[in-house]
Amino acid sequence: MSSSARHWDDLFIIGGGVNGCGIARDAAGRGLSVTLAEMGDLAQATSSASTKLFHGGLRYLEFFEFRLVREALEEREILLAAMPHISWPMRFVLPWSADMRFPTDTPTSRILSVAMPWLRGRRPAWLIRLGLFLYDHLGGRKILAGTRRLDLSRDPLGQPLKPGFRRGWEYSDCWVQDARLVVLNARDAQARGATILTRTRVTHAKRAGAGWRITTQGQDGTRIHHARVLVNAAGPWVGEVIRDVAQVPATGNVRLVRGSHIVVPRLYDHDRCYFFQGTDGRIIFAIPFEQDFTLIGTTDMDHHAPPGEARCSQAERDYLCTFASQYFAAPVTPDQVVWTYSGVRPLYDDGAKSATAATRDYVLGLDDAGAPLLNVFGGKITTYRRLAEAAMARLAPFFPQAGGDWTAGVPLPGGDFPVDGAADLLARLRAAHPFLPARLARRLVRSYGTDAFLLLDGAASMADMGRDFGAGLTEAEVSWLLRQEFARSAEDILWRRSKLGLHMDDTQRRALDSYLRARLAAP
Repeated sequence: MSSSARHWDDLFIIGGGVNGCGIARDAAGRGLSVTLAEMGDLAQATSSASTKLFHGGLRYLEFFEFRLVREALEEREILLAAMPHISWPMRFVLPWSADMRFPTDTPTSRILSVAMPWLRGRRPAWLIRLGLFLYDHLGGRKILAGTRRLDLSRDPLGQPLKPGFRRGWEYSDCWVQDARLVVLNARDAQARGATILTRTRVTHAKRAGAGWRITTQGQDGTRIHHARVLVNAAGPWVGEVIRDVAQVPATGNVRLVRGSHIVVPRLYDHDRCYFFQGTDGRIIFAIPFEQDFTLIGTTDMDHHAPPGEARCSQAERDYLCTFASQYFAAPVTPDQVVWTYSGVRPLYDDGAKSATAATRDYVLGLDDAGAPLLNVFGGKITTYRRLAEAAMARLAPFFPQAGGDWTAGVPLPGGDFPVDGAADLLARLRAAHPFLPARLARRLVRSYGTDAFLLLDGAASMADMGRDFGAGLTEAEVSWLLRQEFARSAEDILWRRSKLGLHMDDTQRRALDSYLRARLAAP
């Protein structure tokens, strides 16, 4: 094939996490031709292993990361309005005690040690309240409720806690189904013309004239692609892509930090989350999870093994149990843990002494010594959309024909209903399909939004939904996930497109796996 006859994409993106899929959606919506390759499933690594929050990062105020916090706070409500099915407001309880001690190596600590040396590592209540005031106002909050003070000795929210916690505050952040966020961005990118290739590894990328020649290995064998710009959004593998795939000089260093979480049976009856502060400078959350459980996390550990080998260690599990037990009246013990997960954050290496202090801000490294290569370092799930806009701003000189910023306020698939309209949508779904059990109907709305009507199209009874694999997962839903959401395995469905694996036993999980293998092998 002659060079002139080859198809050239504008962008070729390596990595199917939230940053790669976010950039693909943004670029496709500007009229650019895009191909994205992901070596496994979408959101298979870091992007499905978060604490499931859109949050500004309250603790980052301790490090004076005001720009990062402001941007994240602004994004919370933009994202909430675009995906009210997979994201919703949550209220967080922050207990405080005069006995708390904090690390002395943060900017805030150093100032206090000079101005108020008698505090000796304590944080006065007024300082916590000042931080919450900034948190309420830095991002121009309009939808979410503001902070209120709590008397934990009287308020029911204090009942699960030890008696020593009498004062606290309640503030707002947002929950998000992280892996579904990635899949919906990929779906929307595809709908706008992007090509999404899962289970496709990029084995080599080389500058060739005015563009890149990219070799992939996937289910269809070896393929050659050509693109004007290469975007490296490989997450924890970003350095490996620079070094081994593109074989170009590094434009920045990545620091791999492992964050682990544990899941235990539900620890309390209400719907609030808890924000716990530790003496080691870490914070953890305890969050209602999947109706029957409590999610606790996360840790911050430098990770020196391959990213794909991230696992919650016994030491991390015990650390989280001990940390939570310092607050909860009933101890959290390792034998209660029903599931753990761990992800590796690809943070930009800013030389911080500890993993906790390393910046969560993103850095975009543009190598334009030849055909452009954009390397994406760091970032957090809350700012993925802004990161995508920033990436397109860096690439704008190469694509003068591209449209401008457009993603703010544009809903993801299934999110085309009001931010406070989930209850109304649920009522309409149950009216249209009265055979649905209440719990299943609620999960379908919270997973698929208005697309739940498409998933259920033609069904007049549960029998019409086909085989029930357990926990309300039916053949009709499995077919939707295979057809619309790039799923190919039981793991894709049970642990990323949903968390139904927590509600099913081994026999049910194996039955789904056997069904999928047979179905996908059929001609």
